Amino acid sequence: MPAAYLENVVREMLLSVDMDDESATLVAGLLVANDQRSVYSHGTKKLTEYLNQIRAGVVNPRPEVKIERDGGAAAVIDGDGGLGHIACHVGMTMAIEKAKRLGVGSVTTYNHYHFGSAGKWSRMALQHDCIGMSTSSHRFYPNPQGMVSSAAASSPISFAIPADKQPPIVLDMGGHMVSASEQNMEHSPGAVFKGLGLGAVIVSLGGIFAGIYRPEVKPPASRWESNQGSHLTAWNVAHFADVAAFKAEMDRYIGEARATKPLPGMERAELAGGMEWAWEAEAKQLGIIVSDEQREYLEGHADECGVQVSFAEFEDSRF
Repeated sequence: MPAAYLENVVREMLLSVDMDDESATLVAGLLVANDQRSVYSHGTKKLTEYLNQIRAGVVNPRPEVKIERDGGAAAVIDGDGGLGHIACHVGMTMAIEKAKRLGVGSVTTYNHYHFGSAGKWSRMALQHDCIGMSTSSHRFYPNPQGMVSSAAASSPISFAIPADKQPPIVLDMGGHMVSASEQNMEHSPGAVFKGLGLGAVIVSLGGIFAGIYRPEVKPPASRWESNQGSHLTAWNVAHFADVAAFKAEMDRYIGEARATKPLPGMERAELAGGMEWAWEAEAKQLGIIVSDEQREYLEGHADECGVQVSFAEFEDSRF
């Protein structure tokens, strides 16, 4: 299915729940871009959650995003209870602008809902010859009856590092994915401790540091389900190194890595982001692969939203 067609369908769905045109266009583009990269879990499959939360009146469809603080290389963004995509787009744009002037820009956002996949925000830096970092956490409290591993949650972090002709390195992952089972503690204790440590850092930087526990953004003071925040940073390569030389060296490293033997069960050797880079390029040329299940899912939501769709015309081809 062509990305432009799917974007318009998603945009119309978001407009039907009273999101403004600019925000609906932004969010639709971000969700469909993830489908293009085959990151389906954080693409248009998130529509159920987002539409339902807006309909339930716990996510603000028309947030007035505010710059709460702005000084030097840092800033703080108030998302006014809306989807995190809206506040984080403002935040990462500011971080990149600051990095262009100062070498680095770092922005936190708070008082908003889910910000989507972390990789969307780190990737924004690439087209500006910047390195990007994004992380986020949600408001939660460790279970006193559980193990310490429950304190790490599984919040996301992403780094994006530019290259020239090779695919950029884009690490986009949950921070704590290894269970603290007796088997893992016996055979891979390092993986458990590293996951716990990384998870705790993400919770601290993407949540606590961002301000998600401030009393005024928690129920009952706030009507919104504004339980998430983010930390977004950009580094301008030109302030640290010659851009062409850096990207050439990245090309050498990535190219040599891709020339090695692949991991067991994999068809080719790729570093973080390499597969998504290839899938996105293919989808831009041939269209997004939409399964029958996903097609029914989208048609169901379109019907609920009163949006006319004609997916059947793309059934027998990638377009």
